[in-house]
Amino acid sequence: MTDTRAEAEPQGADEGPVIFDELTEDGVLVLTLNRPERHNAWTLDMELLYNELFDRAEADPDVRAVVLTGAGRSFCPGMDMSVLDAASSGARPYPNDQLPPRVRPLVCPKPVIAAVNGACAGIGFNQAVMCDVRFAVPEAKFAAAFSRRGLVAEDGVAWILPRVVGYGRASDLLLSSRPVTGAEALEIGLVNRLVEPADMLATAVEYASELARRCSPYAMSLIKRQVQDDQARGFLDGHHDAVALLAKAKKAPDYREGVRSFIERRPPQFSGLGEDQSGVAEETAG
Repeated sequence: MTDTRAEAEPQGADEGPVIFDELTEDGVLVLTLNRPERHNAWTLDMELLYNELFDRAEADPDVRAVVLTGAGRSFCPGMDMSVLDAASSGARPYPNDQLPPRVRPLVCPKPVIAAVNGACAGIGFNQAVMCDVRFAVPEAKFAAAFSRRGLVAEDGVAWILPRVVGYGRASDLLLSSRPVTGAEALEIGLVNRLVEPADMLATAVEYASELARRCSPYAMSLIKRQVQDDQARGFLDGHHDAVALLAKAKKAPDYREGVRSFIERRPPQFSGLGEDQSGVAEETAG
């Protein structure tokens, strides 16, 4: 991997930024939550940088896909306990009580793959669930955690989790906040694949690289929005929308390139999805 782009304030003398970002030659942006000494527990500084990096990723046509993972042996076990303790005592962790957006993987028009390398709970659980594809190590532990902290299911996870694992399983996970192993997560559809720890990041990056090399960024942005929208409407409405989207897609340059590359038996040369196109999926799929 190359091109470390984040220029955040360091979290400590030798600890580096709270999130590392690296862009591969294939256009895969790897975001690594980087507070291993705290198991990558979430903080306001991390959240602000997280949103900033997703802003950059959406606007940068060189970024074709995103992989989200954690440094060390954890993905993210939730909010840092110092923040939770302060908030439970009446402190305001965010200016004017305005919560920043926490659904970035879901609304990003580019594919986002979670590489869950360990503990994944609370806000970390939410971020993983909102990714498009999830890989996990067998030793990973997933937990919603909210009910055991006297909180509700935050960030819209009560909307998306039933669409990932089904109503009954989502209710179980959210009501009980019980930990789920990697094996059970695979069984119930919470993750797509289990990968051994030594191969986790390479496997997720290679999957994302395949998307980056072979698939149209424009088409993937439309498909991502289709998959979300079709969960909340009937088949006929979804079919009608697909017909309209197909007509628009056929007018885009990627359609011609996709056909020509297939006929000519060569890799496609699709344009990147950048600031000038990032709103196309939202405009055409709503």
